[in-house]
Amino acid sequence: MSNTSKQSGSLRRYILTRIALAVPMVLILLILVFVMMRVAPGDPISASQGGKLNAAELAARRKAAGFDAPLLQQFWDYLKSVVTLNFGTTFSDRRSVREIIIENGGATLTLTAGALVFATVIGIPVGLLAGRYRDRPVDVVSRLASTVSYAAPVFVTAPLLMLAFGSTSGQASPLIQLNVPTQTHILIVDAALDGDWDAVTDILQHLLLPSVALGLLIVGVFIRMIRINLIQSLQGDYIEAARARGVRERHVVARHGFRNALVPVVTVLGLQVAMLLGGAVLTEKIFNWPGIGRQLIDYINQRDYVAVQGIVTVFALVVVVISLLIDFVNALIDPRVRY
Repeated sequence: MSNTSKQSGSLRRYILTRIALAVPMVLILLILVFVMMRVAPGDPISASQGGKLNAAELAARRKAAGFDAPLLQQFWDYLKSVVTLNFGTTFSDRRSVREIIIENGGATLTLTAGALVFATVIGIPVGLLAGRYRDRPVDVVSRLASTVSYAAPVFVTAPLLMLAFGSTSGQASPLIQLNVPTQTHILIVDAALDGDWDAVTDILQHLLLPSVALGLLIVGVFIRMIRINLIQSLQGDYIEAARARGVRERHVVARHGFRNALVPVVTVLGLQVAMLLGGAVLTEKIFNWPGIGRQLIDYINQRDYVAVQGIVTVFALVVVVISLLIDFVNALIDPRVRY
């Protein structure tokens, strides 16, 4: 059997194994969400609406939400709602949770992508410089900056950025949000498809500060990880062999050290996306960004059980899917993980 066939076979087995392992992980996550939403005495409907509704209205609301059924039946109904992507209707404003995800998910996706781009553009070059010039001033400054950025919470960095560079509110100017036709529910994509580049510029201007505030959560992780990986790569035997052959130091670092230092970063991207989604909740609320995170806080304040359960479930599923995709990409670029 050729090496190519062996490699494709190992990749196929790895992908199938990861998919199989994802099934119990998803089930555990769903059980946790289901249990956490029912830790209050009685049921979430009674906990949130008790004292506001009379006994008949409370009983009707409990029946509509399925809380008059046995617990196992409730869990089975919850699993069916996840499979069919039908997460119910909110109590507070009678909106479909799936409609909320579709309408507001594009804004959260845009913010998360902007934060990831910022963290990548800043974190990777700074980490490479720090590892290349170990224990020199650039390394000391980068380590200090990475520690501060990782330790500073969003609710501190976001207001400071707003004070320093001016306050931005929303995803775009009100007139632009009204004039851009909705096609994908991703405003910047809709503006580009419409050929309205002034709107694209306005959206990017509104996106800058929230992306920086959210991206600071993970830029420190990128800097420290790439620095450590580069230092370890430059101490490898293959690096010494390249130097012994007379290869220039610049080429040794660029072609061998830098490239191998970037591979482990892909492995942790799934965890960093999960951190970004968690940070997006506060970031969206502070910058009045119309994403799922801001909606989640609003529904928590309204104690809308159906909305909170649906949004948290979607967040959990998104993290699992992204982790799977990252594992597949990592297996493609680094064959060692397949074995």
